[in-house]
Amino acid sequence: MSEQLVGKNKKAFHDYEILDRFEAGIVLLGTEVRALRERKISLRESYARIKGGEAWLENCHIGPYSHGSLSNHEPLRSRKLLLHRREINKLMGKTERRGLTLIPLSVYFKNGKVKVEIALVRGKQIHDKREKERQKTIKREVEIELKRRKP
Repeated sequence: MSEQLVGKNKKAFHDYEILDRFEAGIVLLGTEVRALRERKISLRESYARIKGGEAWLENCHIGPYSHGSLSNHEPLRSRKLLLHRREINKLMGKTERRGLTLIPLSVYFKNGKVKVEIALVRGKQIHDKREKERQKTIKREVEIELKRRKP
């Protein structure tokens, strides 16, 4: 299987604790697919939600296609995500009862089709972020010390 990464939400790994991941298809217009091939996407402020028994990707900015005409797409429109019914029901229950959030982690082409990796997440507290940074610093210092002592 060939996968070609188009966009990644790097901030999500810093701001959220990722609990579960799902791969979803997405309903796009022709100019949106062409713009994705040019990597004109921003996932920074985007999120997914379940509305009317369907999954929707909100606030995802796909820039206009460079060679598009008057029929170019609207950059911030809501886009339908394609998931199995049981996955939608599972996500609906978890987001409503537990107060969790759905956010996109990445967008990529898989066998010629655009896929979105969405994650069920819980927001991190400031002290969680500091602890993670502290652990990262300690790990880096240990690796440097081990390299220095190696003959």
